[in-house]
Amino acid sequence: MDAQASVSRINILGVPVDILPPSEIADLAARLEDGKNHQIVLLSLWDLMRARRAGEFHTMVAGATLVLPISLAIVKGAHFLKKAEPIRYQPFDFIVKLLAALERRGKSVYLLGSTRTTLMKAESNIKSTFPGLRVVGRYLGRYPRGTEAAIVEAVRKSTPSLLLVGSGVPGRERWIPRNLARFNSGIYLWCSDLFEVFAERHVKAPHALFSRGLEWTLAILRRPWKIYRLCIFLWFKILLLVARIRHD
Repeated sequence: MDAQASVSRINILGVPVDILPPSEIADLAARLEDGKNHQIVLLSLWDLMRARRAGEFHTMVAGATLVLPISLAIVKGAHFLKKAEPIRYQPFDFIVKLLAALERRGKSVYLLGSTRTTLMKAESNIKSTFPGLRVVGRYLGRYPRGTEAAIVEAVRKSTPSLLLVGSGVPGRERWIPRNLARFNSGIYLWCSDLFEVFAERHVKAPHALFSRGLEWTLAILRRPWKIYRLCIFLWFKILLLVARIRHD
């Protein structure tokens, strides 16, 4: 069965970006139950620029089953290059849709990341929101290095349909490809503040901000030093112009 039957893929500045209609999320989740491992990458503009360079992050994005844009700039970049426009997702909303799809099929999830208090609250809220979804395990993100092998083995034995990885895990999203070969099968997804949002410790960007591509302003309020990323946006615009001139 073709796991990507409902997905079309474009290329922006050498980085793969997938087009997945929201109506196809449940169908795709079912098709990913094919006995293989599948990583889903939620791609920001910052991530796209990082993925252009050769290295571990590039390999991770290139090898992911699904690469979904979360930045408006990526959608506008595709339009500027006269390519099919991908559908942009708010990370938390996409994950909620994915969990709902798995719940309808009686599937399971393993939670890895964040702090004890946040993870417990997030687990409680996930269970109350998706009562038909089995939480087959959980572990904190900031764990001693010597315990990683035991954590990986615990995930492997629990065989979750979905492994959600959040803050505090060493390597962040790269933790997944570094350990993917040790797992049996399933879907694997990293999101930085996922558990904090589920635990109601962080507020997701309001729809009005997100729809205008201004959700980054909240991140800068929390971490002012990231204002330098505006330079990345300008460099992205220059690269798009060059790519259009060259008809890339």
